[in-house]
Amino acid sequence: MVEGRLARALIRIGTTITLVFLYVPLLMVVIYAFNKTRSGAWPPQLFSLHWFSVAWQDPTLRGALTTSLVAAACATSIALVLGTLASFAVHKFSFFGRDTVSFILVLPIALPGIVTALALSSAVDQARGPTGLTFGLVAVILGHATFCVVVVYNNVVARLRRTPGSWTEASMDLGGDGPTTFMRITLPNLRTALIAGGLLAFGLSFDEIVVTKYLAGTTQTLPLWIYNNLLRPFNRPIVNVVSLFVLLVSVIPIYIAQRLTGSAQSMASSSTERAIDEAGPG
Repeated sequence: MVEGRLARALIRIGTTITLVFLYVPLLMVVIYAFNKTRSGAWPPQLFSLHWFSVAWQDPTLRGALTTSLVAAACATSIALVLGTLASFAVHKFSFFGRDTVSFILVLPIALPGIVTALALSSAVDQARGPTGLTFGLVAVILGHATFCVVVVYNNVVARLRRTPGSWTEASMDLGGDGPTTFMRITLPNLRTALIAGGLLAFGLSFDEIVVTKYLAGTTQTLPLWIYNNLLRPFNRPIVNVVSLFVLLVSVIPIYIAQRLTGSAQSMASSSTERAIDEAGPG
């Protein structure tokens, strides 16, 4: 009993230290976003929304925000299409090299960011002549899509592996054709996985800086704006405000995705049994 209590106490202490190490720096950014002065002295002089107004009135900052939103939305759209198609191909079909294809699909997110950035930069540089592709927004979108595909692929293929093939077979036995089975059986079971994968991909793309820096050229995204202004004391309060916004845009999709993924399994069985009955010809 004593050893059990000691182990639980050590686990709690270790967990607390880990959480403090991870989240106290983020908490400091949040606190200083509401500081009244430009000074970073402790304690901050709270509470003011002045720097939020200053940030919103900066046209350069608004342009960077728009660019980040466009890049994240486009990269997520590409990732949803390619990641879903790849997950169906790997899960549904047996072919030579399937495991290798699966490994290659997840490799971009496992590599160090700087390696991926250099590889994509070289690819864009080589493609400039034949395709006319240049460093800028399009290159950023394509670069972000390479690792966003991984997030969508992992979510969708995991859901496909947890979905019994007997549900599709039951729909077919009841007279449901391919499109009907897909719309009433497959898609409802994949919906939360697709939404979760899309949200995670959006958040990943929105706050990406390493790959963006090597592909953006003269284009400026919100993370690049933060990077360029971080060491300028005059802009430090605005950087804190922008960092808070980026933090929210990154955390909220991850939280929603986690909630969707967690609740999907409890809803899957009842909704699918109901859909199988509807999939028949009448």
